[in-house]
Amino acid sequence: MKIYNTLTKRKEDFVPLNGNSVHMYACGITVSGDAHIGHAYQALIYDIIRKYLQKKGYDVTYARNYTDVDDKIIARSRETGIPADEYAEMMIKKIDAEMRALKVDDPDIWLKATATMQGIEDFISELIKKGHAYATPEGDVYFAVDSFPGYGKLSGRNLEDARESVRIENEENKRNPLDFALWKSAKPGEPFWHSPWGDGRPGWHIECSAMNMQAFGEQIDIHGGGRDLIFPHHENEIAQTEALTGKQFAKYWIHNGLIKVNGQKMSKSLGNSLLLCDLLEKYSPEVIKFALLQTNYRGDINVTDSLFPEAEKHMLGFYRVLADAKRAGAALDGVCAEIDRGFDSAMDDDFNTAKALADLFGIFKSAAAKLREGDVKGANDILGQTVKTYSLLGLFVSSPEEFVADYEKKHGSAAPENVLALVRKRAEAKAAKDWATADAIRAELLGMGWAVKDTKDGPVPEKL
Repeated sequence: MKIYNTLTKRKEDFVPLNGNSVHMYACGITVSGDAHIGHAYQALIYDIIRKYLQKKGYDVTYARNYTDVDDKIIARSRETGIPADEYAEMMIKKIDAEMRALKVDDPDIWLKATATMQGIEDFISELIKKGHAYATPEGDVYFAVDSFPGYGKLSGRNLEDARESVRIENEENKRNPLDFALWKSAKPGEPFWHSPWGDGRPGWHIECSAMNMQAFGEQIDIHGGGRDLIFPHHENEIAQTEALTGKQFAKYWIHNGLIKVNGQKMSKSLGNSLLLCDLLEKYSPEVIKFALLQTNYRGDINVTDSLFPEAEKHMLGFYRVLADAKRAGAALDGVCAEIDRGFDSAMDDDFNTAKALADLFGIFKSAAAKLREGDVKGANDILGQTVKTYSLLGLFVSSPEEFVADYEKKHGSAAPENVLALVRKRAEAKAAKDWATADAIRAELLGMGWAVKDTKDGPVPEKL
């Protein structure tokens, strides 16, 4: 199995640090507002990676965090009049409920910044002792970037390039504009904690390093997050953690792509954020997952107006074949090693869900052909294995009859059974190259007010 490692800029064989054990951490959500599709995508990707590693036989412990204190949360607290800690807890409960509605499993370990304050203080104290950090008279503490020669190795930026792009704050208190805050002195009206340097709160970057240390110790196998976190967040995590321990922090750094909406970067300022709660009102979790997983996790996803409707139609086509198989007497409990091997081959290549989903069209075409031929056992073997294998991605976990019925109820113009029967007979005639019968059935359907659209998912009746 190969994983693309952002640190080395290449795919590498996956070999854990300690035998069969895998320690995996992914940066979670800053709970300053509702979860959007980008949050959902990132949570989905690392849940799937965890599950696939388990399928391969690894003993995985997966930790994920909530950032529950930062500038945006404090700003929202002021806007709403809700104390920052209460606001953060309220949003965590809401986001948890939405992720579970999407059927994304919880991590093995939940971490919160506010529950790691002693660890953060100890971490900063050690960095100061080792000469990698310094306190200012105002009570701020900064990491001294010049003290860590490896700075920039994750992002590939040299110090001059980094200086051009980093946001400079309180420059008069810093020895170097690139130095980043480990501890921020308290401002009036903000939540704070006591520390040796004065009342204040941690900087964002130190939180993840300290939470990792609390969960796993000095080293982890996999550190994940969105590509937008490579610099400065993950670069800074490496610097402060490796400066403290003298050891490689994470062996594999993996980053998922970002969400664009009609070609534009999704952002609150552009007003194009797609909230997870809104998506869940329109589409089933399986449709959302199919839409998102059609792109390899490292690539950006462009959400167009057609992305989710087309994904829904593809899933409908698959579920119609499953429903046909059940009507024909298939138990959907068959075994087909070839399908599982094909899935593993795709996923072994850097978790390539795009390839795994592309394979589904051929799989269902083959199963539909066997049903037309009357080979119910052959169809059952194919479809039963597909249901088992692809459940790892959260697909084919619904009742076929219910999925089809829900779609038809939602979209109307549901084809009655006599129309569906004719559509199936026409497909059988076409498979037998009996073009005269196929044309006659099409004409009969037209007379009944129905057209047949031949798609890669199979024939679909459409009301005229």
